[in-house]
Amino acid sequence: MTKYQTALKASYFSIIGNILLAAVKWLAGSIGNSYALIADAIESTTDIFSSLLVLFGIKYSSRPADENHPYGHGRAETLITFLVACFLIVSATIIAHDSIENIKMPHEMPKPFTLLVLGGIIIWKELSYRYVMKKSKQTNSSSLKADAWHHRSDAITSVAAFIGISVALIMGKGYEAADDWAALFSSGFILYNSYLILRPALGEIMDEHLYDDVVAEVREVAQKVEGVVNTEKCLIRKAGMQYYIDLHATVDADISVREGHEISHRLKDKLKAELPNIADILIHIEPTGHC
Repeated sequence: MTKYQTALKASYFSIIGNILLAAVKWLAGSIGNSYALIADAIESTTDIFSSLLVLFGIKYSSRPADENHPYGHGRAETLITFLVACFLIVSATIIAHDSIENIKMPHEMPKPFTLLVLGGIIIWKELSYRYVMKKSKQTNSSSLKADAWHHRSDAITSVAAFIGISVALIMGKGYEAADDWAALFSSGFILYNSYLILRPALGEIMDEHLYDDVVAEVREVAQKVEGVVNTEKCLIRKAGMQYYIDLHATVDADISVREGHEISHRLKDKLKAELPNIADILIHIEPTGHC
């Protein structure tokens, strides 16, 4: 299975899961008098749209390079990551506002059955987070990583709701708003997750140096190529699921231009063979002793 197919599979998994869970949460929250569960439903509803955006981003970013986009369409995935984070921020703001309004108003005690619903949701969402995060690492996809954090934030929101409802049921009258406070706490956590998603995406779009591990791999592979004495500059930018690399390689100063050209081709072929996340490499040949 290709990285593209793996990413699509994970994206469809998120969409279907979010649709089912949003329906369960809206129903259980409305019947069970739990705003914390309704807040959970709001987040899951926005997750549906964000997962659809991720699906669109994966499909669009996989388009091959063309005359107008010589470096391909990979940056579309980073833009989608920004939009996914914006969905999280919007949902957190709505949850915080409605939680405060509900805290001010007296309302009925949450129903005990909502705890069973939340228990199942917590388990499912944590498993979903681990599955999608694993796929994001396999495919090197920032938008899938953002989608995984949606699942994790949903699990944390559900944990907070579980605690809030438990407090309300155990403490009884006067503690009806405990689940609203739980929902308010969840909104703060969702905002924090939004930052965790936005920060690396901003680094990608600004070509920030974030890939020391990839640089180390490139240098290690380059040393295996016959004729390469050393490597100097290694600049990396990420577009979608792949990397574009500018590499300066040092060769013997006494060889011919043709030999240097052949070494650069061997080096490029070796790197692309051993590091499949590399989309393209620009190699600059430096002679030994060059200052």
